[in-house]
Amino acid sequence: MTEVTDDAPAYVAKDSDVRAALGPGSVLGHTETINRPRSEVYAFWRDFANLQRVMENVTAVQVIDGTHSHWAVSGPGGDYEWDAVIVADEPDRLIEWESAEGADVAHRGRIEFRDAPAGRGCWVTAAIAYQPPAGFIGKAVAKLTQKEPNIQARRDLRRLKQYLETGEIATTTPPNSVPPS
Repeated sequence: MTEVTDDAPAYVAKDSDVRAALGPGSVLGHTETINRPRSEVYAFWRDFANLQRVMENVTAVQVIDGTHSHWAVSGPGGDYEWDAVIVADEPDRLIEWESAEGADVAHRGRIEFRDAPAGRGCWVTAAIAYQPPAGFIGKAVAKLTQKEPNIQARRDLRRLKQYLETGEIATTTPPNSVPPS
């Protein structure tokens, strides 16, 4: 039996294709069922400018061309930026990307789209391998501040589900609310 040496969820750590595709680092994975056709979910995700609508910490996405984009996110200890490059794209099935050299957060990711059984939309599985800034300490701080990528991936996929199924994202903040002084 192969020993798992990272903190990946078991279904990601045991999937040799995902492990081989993503490489070393902290690995996370999450699947969400979205009651929309797979082609629609893929098309929404593939237009990376859409993702700032559903990803809580993404402050900007600039699409440079069909395979390159620039990302800005808020995280623990400040803001982070990187250029991302698509390394694999199979329409309606998967998108793989990696950060370009010099990224604030070196990472590689993969999102897969599969039909859910019984006509219940599609399964979206996100898996990301990343090197936390400041290593273990940076990861611990990110967890404490709720901005660790594993936490954010779960939240963001739920936000994607809400947005694609209802056209809005549920919030506890009333519209046009004024913060207390």
